[in-house]
Amino acid sequence: QVQLVESGGGLVQAGGSLRLSCAASGRTFSSYAMGWFRQAPGKEREFVAAINLSGANRYYSDFVKGRFTISRVNAKNTMYLQMNSLKPEDTAVYYCAARPVGYASGSYSMEDYDYWGQGTQVTVSS
Repeated sequence: QVQLVESGGGLVQAGGSLRLSCAASGRTFSSYAMGWFRQAPGKEREFVAAINLSGANRYYSDFVKGRFTISRVNAKNTMYLQMNSLKPEDTAVYYCAARPVGYASGSYSMEDYDYWGQGTQVTVSS
């Protein structure tokens, strides 16, 4: 099992930047393909980005491509989401998630992830 804790959320003006972190504990972090999702008030949780075991392959939703960067440092048991050029519509609770051991690639689908953090709030003011 792996436990996930997000941090780095906060209030930022439109056009600003934030970096979210997802710290993992428990089993070897490098065994887990990872992803970021978000959920805005009144909306369903949606895919943001995913990364494979080594960090070499990354996937993004269309609405963050070119603005957000997902990365991981396995030696630090941590995944990151660098968010630039933030927009008010990026306001949401951001969650990190881990796939079960045995899957090398990240996934766009929530159902493919077994482990979730508690979320961190990101608020972008206009």
